[in-house]
Amino acid sequence: MVKVGIIGASGYTGAELLRLCAQHPEVEVVAATGDSQAGTLASHLYPSVAAAYPNLVFEEYSVERFTGLDVVFLGIPHEAALEIAPQLVGKVGCIIDLSAAYRLKDASLYPTWYGFTHTQPDLLAAAVYGLPELYRSELAGASLIATPGCYVTAASLALTPLVRSGIIQNTGVIVDAASGVSGAGRALKHTSLFSTVDEDFTAYGLLDHRHTPEIEQVTGAQVLFTPHLAPMNRGILATCYARPAGAAPTTASLLASLATFYKDEPFIVVRPQIPSTKATLGTNCVHITARYDERTGYVMVLAALDNIAKGASGGAVQSMNVALGLTETLGLNSVGVYP
Repeated sequence: MVKVGIIGASGYTGAELLRLCAQHPEVEVVAATGDSQAGTLASHLYPSVAAAYPNLVFEEYSVERFTGLDVVFLGIPHEAALEIAPQLVGKVGCIIDLSAAYRLKDASLYPTWYGFTHTQPDLLAAAVYGLPELYRSELAGASLIATPGCYVTAASLALTPLVRSGIIQNTGVIVDAASGVSGAGRALKHTSLFSTVDEDFTAYGLLDHRHTPEIEQVTGAQVLFTPHLAPMNRGILATCYARPAGAAPTTASLLASLATFYKDEPFIVVRPQIPSTKATLGTNCVHITARYDERTGYVMVLAALDNIAKGASGGAVQSMNVALGLTETLGLNSVGVYP
């Protein structure tokens, strides 16, 4: 069995990791921290895990508790991950970080987009980006994995095949995306209160959302990214617009290009139907479609996913499977919860 520890298990991504690990036949969770909830039964905070973890108690973090484990997930803020990851390097088999601490390869971007200076160039260079559909070969045997942002997963999987194949231009790309409230985390904030979010739909992070350089890094395109907050628990729907790079494609050719690129991917669904977030609820799947608008000359690509599953914890478990040489789909759902 793969011995797993979760640091930051009391947050939403931590709870999702507990759920996914519980259904993974090769994984055993042996330690889970939640410093603000230390001493609390996990099932008290999240009754949804009571059957799988009736006696699991959130602990305080210590290096010794995690030394020797096969995999440690970091579901903690960026700067906390920067502090803890170096303590675990060489002491655990694989570190999988769900924060942005090791995502951006250009350290000079961190002060502008994240407000801190990155002081670990060696670890930053060594980190492998945790998006198996695009970086599978690099993930095999990786000891430090940086999982992508949820918006980034949707936008990158929608756009990258068309950028790489030269079908769309790599400048002037527009990504318009909406996320469920769980993307803001479990911490109490005015912007995520029920009374604030219910019956509302709003944009935020105009022109300076921190996922922008990450989308550009993965896709290789210049991007104008505008996120929105939707009144739902889970889900991301990204609508991406770009100009053709050469001769005008057709809707059929766009769908064929995407289907060919993802033909062997177990969690990518390419179809003519318009994606919906609810179709991906609880799954590790990304549903993608595309259109070419002859009237305006724009290519449009849409992607839907569950922001906590494939957009965070599911993607992290998928990366773990690849890194350890396990069957990639273990512990992960491909059929959504409906209605």
